[in-house]
Amino acid sequence: MRTAAAVLAAFLLAACQVAEVPPERQPSFDPARVGHPGIALVLGGGGPRGFAHVGVIKVLEEAGIVPDLVVGSSVGSMVGALYAGGMSAAQLEREALELDVMRFFEVRMLAGGRASGTVTQEWVNERVGGRPMEALGKSLVATAVRQRDGKLVLFNRGDTGLAARASSASPETFQPVRIGDESYLDGDDASPVPIRAARELGARFVIAVNVAAYPETTPANAPREWVDKDARRARLVAQEAPQADVLLHPDIGYYAGHSMEYRKRVIALAEAYTRAQLPAIKAALARATAPRAQNDSTDLKPAGVASR
Repeated sequence: MRTAAAVLAAFLLAACQVAEVPPERQPSFDPARVGHPGIALVLGGGGPRGFAHVGVIKVLEEAGIVPDLVVGSSVGSMVGALYAGGMSAAQLEREALELDVMRFFEVRMLAGGRASGTVTQEWVNERVGGRPMEALGKSLVATAVRQRDGKLVLFNRGDTGLAARASSASPETFQPVRIGDESYLDGDDASPVPIRAARELGARFVIAVNVAAYPETTPANAPREWVDKDARRARLVAQEAPQADVLLHPDIGYYAGHSMEYRKRVIALAEAYTRAQLPAIKAALARATAPRAQNDSTDLKPAGVASR
């Protein structure tokens, strides 16, 4: 019994050590780093439904539509971190299909406790090579909710994994994440698809991705708690939707999962949906950038759109 307790204590201590970062590496927001983003890609929350983001990015990449600002909420911050860190769509898909879900399991969950999320922090940092947010290839902004007042907070510098961990700390599953003198929770609770944040950061063109279920796909026997949460989420998204130039909402079904079959199916559905929307995306982008093309002959392409 003592041996088992010692092993458990060692495990928990190791988890705490992963989470510790020096003060100068604590996530924060630096407005001077925002610049003048041309295209912003906003990736919404949704847990395992976030595999759909990979399908969207595949099509945008093929079309040469490359954002120079990525704003992520919850799982969107995790996918966004890897993408901003330089992973191609093919690499993101490989990560999604090879993901070992059991790695994210924590011993405390056996007794019904909430996970710390330190494994998420470690996993993200491994995949960005330990680089802080300010050293990633694309500008990344992760959103989180400050626990004491419910305010949406942005992070764009400091420990990438810790920022993604705070952004993904769903109250039902994870403990609040301490950063400096404050505790943070899942950004999804205040802004499931942080379109307004991207616009307020100065993005000229915003492509947003909502991976939530469609209300009409809700099963008749769905728990009332789920129905109410979905309705609240939909209201929050609707409030910000008018500020997006393009809002993508692939129908990937109601129930989420982690199986290989689920991952492949969700990525494929999101890819097919985005491919069908591509003409409209290109048309919207052309309309948004036309004034600049007419008035500035030295820059005929919007920032963030790759040449093809």
